[in-house]
Amino acid sequence: MTLIKSISGIRGTIGGKPGKNLTPVDIVECTAAYAQIILEQGGSKVVVGRDGRITGPLVNAIVCNTLISMGLNVIDFGLSTTPSIEMMVKAEQADAGIILTASHNPKQWNALKFLNAKGDFISAATGQKVLDYIAANKIEFAEVDSIGSLENKDNSIEYHVKEVLALPYLNTEEIKKKKYHVVVDCINSTGAISIPPILDALDCTYTLINAEMTGEFAHNPEPLPEHLIELSKAVITEKAVMGISVDPDVDRLALVMENGKMFGEEYTLVACSDYLLSKKQGNTVSNLSSTRALRDLTESYGQQYFASKVGEVNVVEKMKEVNAVIGGEGNGGVILPDLHYGRDAIAGIALMLGLMAERDKALSEIKTGYTPYAISKNKLPLTDDMDPDQIIQQLAEIYKEEKVNLEDGLKIDFTDSWVQLRKSNTEAIMRVYAEANTEKEAKRLAEMIMGKIKDL
Repeated sequence: MTLIKSISGIRGTIGGKPGKNLTPVDIVECTAAYAQIILEQGGSKVVVGRDGRITGPLVNAIVCNTLISMGLNVIDFGLSTTPSIEMMVKAEQADAGIILTASHNPKQWNALKFLNAKGDFISAATGQKVLDYIAANKIEFAEVDSIGSLENKDNSIEYHVKEVLALPYLNTEEIKKKKYHVVVDCINSTGAISIPPILDALDCTYTLINAEMTGEFAHNPEPLPEHLIELSKAVITEKAVMGISVDPDVDRLALVMENGKMFGEEYTLVACSDYLLSKKQGNTVSNLSSTRALRDLTESYGQQYFASKVGEVNVVEKMKEVNAVIGGEGNGGVILPDLHYGRDAIAGIALMLGLMAERDKALSEIKTGYTPYAISKNKLPLTDDMDPDQIIQQLAEIYKEEKVNLEDGLKIDFTDSWVQLRKSNTEAIMRVYAEANTEKEAKRLAEMIMGKIKDL
């Protein structure tokens, strides 16, 4: 059982003892601490939404009632998506937002993700303040005449889809002409209610699998190839042009090509950027763990590519700094500032359909137009006697003759490949990613580094 309180929110497994797992006690104190900060900043309104997890109604009730008890007015959008709630913060002119989702984690997990008044994830400084308030018990609940209110709304997805369709460069008419048929793996969460509306609006037909919003995930919810075998088979059976996979809160997008093979989650952002850069000029951003293919594509359009530290907050910060027109992460996360500064699978689906329609090409043909890289993504469990910082310093010394970057963990750039290792913010693991021209070489590089770690 696990509880992780970090500057990006609170995440854990449901049940067990307070302080060790995600219990009602932990949910109340974290919600109240953030509420205290909102009140001190003069705020009064908070929007809340959740994915389709089994524990969603339980956590939602605790969060909403805690906010009300602190004297805040709550708009509860119920079942929604992370990007939809991010957009509703600004649409409702709210002072903050809370999304209840543990993203790609299994069903026993849930989490609270905090948003600021812009609909962006809170800064590291604000996150630290939340942790400090919890530690100092600096929380004061409202008296009876000052408690807040609750309003229920259900239009967050409708608003989100409308804004995507209104993007001036999205060629909706060309998409509609194609009458595409796609297969969607809804992973038993809110993809089942958020993806059909965008497909309906673009005159696409579709087959949904795992569409019952039970929270009993049909497979591991992280949209990786080994978890999407059913989707790949369905694309072939249905003779679909594309398979769509999202995670439970619909911010990550992974695609299956018409031949049943994975498009590659690293290439979701590359392809979406291809479509956007063909419409408007500007910089792009991805994190240090993402494929070099985005850099190659961006430079082919005569634009500049920038890399950020890993983490959505860091990507967004870099995007704002360099005024990027698109950015994201190699996990299928596409961030389109024209909508909001957050990963958005619904926007990604629209951009991909636009790219396919205008180029009049199948996904497999589009993929061949990008630099062929392969990434090996690995997790190395951390034991009590392993010090991640020490491991990074030792490896940096071993590879000091190569191009070494210590901005975020350790990234070693070789001529035709790279490897990065960093401690996870959400799990007791080190992530070891390697990219090369072939899967075999990327895997060999990652295994070599993990072997050296074990030998240290």
